[in-house]
Amino acid sequence: MSKRVVVMPALNAEKTLAATYSLIPMDCVDEVILVDDGSVDATVDIAKRLGIHVVAHPHNAGYGANQKTCYMEALRRDADVVIMLHPDGQHDPALIPSMIEAIENGSGDLVLASRFLPPGGALVGGMPFYKFFFNRLLTLVENIALGLRMSEYHTGYRAYSRKLLETIPFLRNSNDFVCDQQIVFQTVSFGFNICELPIQTRYLDGASSIGFSRSVVYGLMTLCYAFSYLLFRSGLFKSRLFKK
Repeated sequence: MSKRVVVMPALNAEKTLAATYSLIPMDCVDEVILVDDGSVDATVDIAKRLGIHVVAHPHNAGYGANQKTCYMEALRRDADVVIMLHPDGQHDPALIPSMIEAIENGSGDLVLASRFLPPGGALVGGMPFYKFFFNRLLTLVENIALGLRMSEYHTGYRAYSRKLLETIPFLRNSNDFVCDQQIVFQTVSFGFNICELPIQTRYLDGASSIGFSRSVVYGLMTLCYAFSYLLFRSGLFKSRLFKK
């Protein structure tokens, strides 16, 4: 029986954590880990009261750094399937059993919950138009670079196999938001499979998000890594991110 672990990268999530945690289907999850990235609110206290295993960064290190700690702690605690669920309420925990099944039946070593598979796409769920535009543009570029036809790469709701996390050099990745996309390129570069599941978009008050300027930086960095991956695939560029 595989061990299924939900990891929650948190930053000032006191308003949404308890409600999100209450919706996790614990009948198919063995453990929940929350990594706090220097919150200045009651996130850590609430998590401990809920019985969540907590790892707290002494200061804010960045979203990518938070993910790295999430994955390392899950592996340390013998996780076979790792599901990343943000505690901000934007993602429906009801999808977790399907994500676990996709990992365990071999459909993918990386499972992405796509907001663009349901009818109407992400705009129906309240995604700001500028985020919609950037998402469509970057997904198109990444599909070209990766030779795939995914509907979305820019979701934070994901599941991983232990084998994938033990193989790809995710500790070399950025400590910022672009870490998500570096993992996508690494997944393909190391020969692992990606699959998608549909999820409805939910933009809620109190949910964490990055603003326009951070989105622009994130988009530019994603384009840079897409280009570097193309150069790596063509043999023109050697990168420590994409090779064993």
